Amino acid sequence: MESEQWNHDKLSGEIEAMCRSKAEEFRLLGYEYVTGKDIWDCISRNYAKDGTPPLHKLVNDIYSLKINSYMNYLTIAAYRGLN
Repeated sequence: MESEQWNHDKLSGEIEAMCRSKAEEFRLLGYEYVTGKDIWDCISRNYAKDGTPPLHKLVNDIYSLKINSYMNYLTIAAYRGLN
């Protein structure tokens, strides 16, 4: 089956809105300083090697991100000096 092709520029607004929505969810759980950009940075680190995935996988990765995975990302980024 051919992978789903999508225009990054066309959908970037929607992807940004999904990341902001996830950041808002984390803020409701008490993590006040999470932004949409932070969510995107966490999610997109997995795409550096293989490139951007099909749209359905990208959406799933954003909405299924757990706070533990995000906190692990922040901890590793702090050790590496990425933040």
